[in-house]
Amino acid sequence: MAPRSLVLTAAVLLSCGALFSAFVPAPLARTSVSAPAAFSAQTAAALSAAVLVTPTVAFADDSSVWIPALSAVGAGFAIGLAAIGSGVGQGIASGRCIDGISRQPEVADDLRGVLLLSLAFMESLTIYGLVIALVLLFANPLIK
Repeated sequence: MAPRSLVLTAAVLLSCGALFSAFVPAPLARTSVSAPAAFSAQTAAALSAAVLVTPTVAFADDSSVWIPALSAVGAGFAIGLAAIGSGVGQGIASGRCIDGISRQPEVADDLRGVLLLSLAFMESLTIYGLVIALVLLFANPLIK
């Protein structure tokens, strides 16, 4: 077994080496250094100013739209992630329960009870995500 694996490993390494040596890097073009450096410095300064001003814009006055808009995005993420996680967990649990019942039909009642209890706990996590989304949308503590 060992000589065969050594031969296969050597073959894979040689083929990867041949594949990587087939690609030739493109030549680098020489450009003027002063113009792009000045442009990138101006861009960095503009982005820095925007990042520094954004929190003050969010709390500038009562008519600011930043907090409600970001709260709506956060509510969407809260309910979406809660629903996806709960759905995946419930699907896995239900599939395993069906597998267990198909292997041992005499324990179907016990497995069904445990499955329903675990599904209720998983669904409660989705309800928590819904509560967080509703709080962010209708009773937001960040809005005065």
